[in-house]
Amino acid sequence: MNRRQTVTYLIVGLGNPGKEYHLNRHNVGFMFLDQLAAELGFEFSRHQFSALVTDGPFEGNKIILAKPQTFMNLVGRSVGPLTRYYRISTSDLIVAYDDLDLPSGTIRLRPAGGSAGHKGMQSIFENLGTKAFTRLRIGIGRPPGEMDPADYVLQKFSQVELQMLEVSLVGAVDCIRLFIREGIQAAMTYCNSPSE
Repeated sequence: MNRRQTVTYLIVGLGNPGKEYHLNRHNVGFMFLDQLAAELGFEFSRHQFSALVTDGPFEGNKIILAKPQTFMNLVGRSVGPLTRYYRISTSDLIVAYDDLDLPSGTIRLRPAGGSAGHKGMQSIFENLGTKAFTRLRIGIGRPPGEMDPADYVLQKFSQVELQMLEVSLVGAVDCIRLFIREGIQAAMTYCNSPSE
């Protein structure tokens, strides 16, 4: 009864390639994967389907981590071929990305949903032909005053924001561990609880 088939999960972090975007708010998906890879001792050592990719064992299964190297509005051109090549079920795909509608330091896990205007998510929807995959939303907060959200997401995090982000990224890694170990409902109960 304890024997089960090993599952391969694809975890994609969204961001823009290039050093100039490294600590931008739009790149928290990359930052999350860097945190996860560091904790697991993985290194992004190969290019595949326009993405930096690494893989290895995780919680008794296999995970593939991918950072698409297209720009944000074209990430579906990387995510689609990766899911097809590795025969990833949409239930085993997790996409991590920045969310303007969540306060900084907040994370939310959802099994499906819309894009809320996020160009990267829209690109993935178009390429996969479905919205039914798990998404890990990492809050970056709303822009101050009348600032254009498009400018805000391409700004670097402040030092205070980075400190909050470090805590939320550790929590996000724990959330993904729980997702793979116990499933989406247990992970949502843990991840989506108010932090106060």
